[in-house]
Amino acid sequence: MSSSKSHTYFMIAAILAAFLFAWLLPEWAKHTKVGGEVFLRCLMMVVVPLVMTSVMSGILGLGDVRKLGRPGGTAVLFYVTTTVLAVLTGVLMFNLIQPGQGVVSSLDSLQSGSHAEQMAVVEETSQQKKGLGDIFENLLLMLFTKNLLQSMVNIELLPLIVFSLIFAGMLTTLGTRIKAVSDFVLASNDALLNFVMLLMKFAPVGIFCLVASNFGEAFAEGTFVSTIKNLASYMMVVLGGLFIHFMVTLPLFLWIRTRRNPYRFMGQMSDALLTAFSTASSSATLPVTMECAEKNARISRKSIDFVLPLGATINMDGTALYEAAAALFIANLYAVSPEAQAAGFELTMATQVIIAVTATMAAIGAAGIPEAGLVTMAIVLGAVGLPVEYMAIILPVDWFLDRFRTMINGFGDSVGAAIVDEVFKKQIDGAE
Repeated sequence: MSSSKSHTYFMIAAILAAFLFAWLLPEWAKHTKVGGEVFLRCLMMVVVPLVMTSVMSGILGLGDVRKLGRPGGTAVLFYVTTTVLAVLTGVLMFNLIQPGQGVVSSLDSLQSGSHAEQMAVVEETSQQKKGLGDIFENLLLMLFTKNLLQSMVNIELLPLIVFSLIFAGMLTTLGTRIKAVSDFVLASNDALLNFVMLLMKFAPVGIFCLVASNFGEAFAEGTFVSTIKNLASYMMVVLGGLFIHFMVTLPLFLWIRTRRNPYRFMGQMSDALLTAFSTASSSATLPVTMECAEKNARISRKSIDFVLPLGATINMDGTALYEAAAALFIANLYAVSPEAQAAGFELTMATQVIIAVTATMAAIGAAGIPEAGLVTMAIVLGAVGLPVEYMAIILPVDWFLDRFRTMINGFGDSVGAAIVDEVFKKQIDGAE
């Protein structure tokens, strides 16, 4: 048995053991949180320097920044296409299942208690700009930063990627004078990846702690099973949509463009997928995704260094699908309320289209941190005039669904890297 496969089996065993431990001893399981937090912080610690050195390494490796044109266009087209398809899948699943019956009665009880802090953040966000034009404006401003150090501290990856692209592009115009800087960047990138490999040796322990603490808190409250039953139709929409995108849409893209076996590719990326499930953070998973893509999937470094950091920031298929499905679910609940009937609100096809467009745009700006989708969800609801208070209904299961949508986000990034890698190969063959 290869070391890669055995490591994957250890991670799967850690997740199963954590779930069993949380089920049997929920109060004890809650205390494993500190171990999971240490592992998560170690991953997040390396994200910013790894992203910057990886992007710069990728550009420096091209030699001529103009070579990025076609691969860059392919990456952006892939991001946009798959995000739109993810949203459409979420809308389709909603219309097939029509979730929401018998849930509205639980609103009052859910608005208080353990999710009060989350609702406070959501309500604060809802007071900000809400229109489609404002969302686009915010996305544009996210590309640039007034303070590079502040963006590093806040782990704002998009402006850091833009800076790294421009800075590395400028370096390529300076000829032999950049050798010292180039060697430093490449060596730093290699050292950071080795650090990630070291962290992954302890991944099963960290994953056990993360999963055990989250499920322990859920089981300790004693309402986890009943909440799942109450929201079963909603969870079916989200999980069903994510399953279709994961098992059908993305594999088709991969096979058509690269002729790779998509399900073997999933196995090659399994460590990254399991880490995504455990951490619920695209940013924290990024170092593991990069390692798996290079070591297991044999994707070239230039494709990894360019596509994966950018994808982890703007390619949020799982988040887009979730936001569309969740917003439609809330709209369906709100439509039968007295205040909606008084206001003449109806869940028409036009409303569904607005929700789909807004969810697509908002997902691009979602931060790669746990439950970031909740914040952007407030923006989606505001765009169609839905009350953010109704988000209280989905909060008890959001942490659970977040893990699955983060897996889809990460897998979509890796598929994009494999597709762009084929473009780079054709570019090299054409040059020869």
